[in-house]
Amino acid sequence: MTDPTALVLTVSFAAAMGIFILGAVLRCLWRESKPAVAEENLATEIVGSFDRALISRAEPPPLPLRGIPIGIYNRADLIGIALIYLIFSSLIINAVQTPKQAEMALHPGSLIVSIGLQFMIAGIAVVMVYRRIHPIAWLGLRWPQWPWVFLIAPGTVIAMWLVFWLLQLGGYMRWIESLGVETMQDSVKLLQTSDDHLILGLMAFAAVIVAPLCEEIVFRGYLYAASKKFAGPWVAAIFSALVFASAHGSLAALLPLFIFGLVLTFAYEKTGSLWAPIAIHFCFNGATVAIQLAARALNFPLDPTL
Repeated sequence: MTDPTALVLTVSFAAAMGIFILGAVLRCLWRESKPAVAEENLATEIVGSFDRALISRAEPPPLPLRGIPIGIYNRADLIGIALIYLIFSSLIINAVQTPKQAEMALHPGSLIVSIGLQFMIAGIAVVMVYRRIHPIAWLGLRWPQWPWVFLIAPGTVIAMWLVFWLLQLGGYMRWIESLGVETMQDSVKLLQTSDDHLILGLMAFAAVIVAPLCEEIVFRGYLYAASKKFAGPWVAAIFSALVFASAHGSLAALLPLFIFGLVLTFAYEKTGSLWAPIAIHFCFNGATVAIQLAARALNFPLDPTL
């Protein structure tokens, strides 16, 4: 059976953009059918104590736990959304259609380029809003309740492991195998099989430090928040989570990572701070790397479908 990864990921990216466009159009039509409300008033109501001083380069006030503000976003962010979407979709679709490129990505030089690319995309997201709001305020980094991450992060990771176990129990991975698809992500396979300490170090650094920081800035900090402005929270959550899952280039991980993306978005929305999804992402990837490396050191076989 022909590996359907390229086709499914292409459809997933297309579906994500279709969902966003449809949601944005319906939201626009709904607004036109309602009495006109000034966008500034709506933004003020959502932001609460995030007053005009916040949307400046001044040091921001403490974060109110009232959701993600969207008043700073405007039509220029449609360009930012499209740019980030096009970068990930073109890179991933091209990679899965060219197996040789996937093999090259496992070399140290390619890993360094990949890490640099993640920082570049995160930089694009920051630049898009830099003149409009202080980065600390934008991402809710001044969070008085930050110690909660020590409970939220491990608790969420355990809950996600339970979800993944239920998927496994329900035959999800067996179904993926029946399609002739590799069930293990390349990064996990690399951690299990590579004897190059430089590659292992770069992979661990990319997974534990770079991904939680850069991916959360891009997918939750910018893509979710900006798309929420135009399509509402539910559509934005589905759109950003689907792009996030598809951007990992694995058909087997598409559904689990989509669920994970929704959970990270929920954590961001409810806390109002990017520290929450960063901590969850850090714990999840860190635990994965630690388990893989510990299993190698102890010569303990792991189920390749996990």
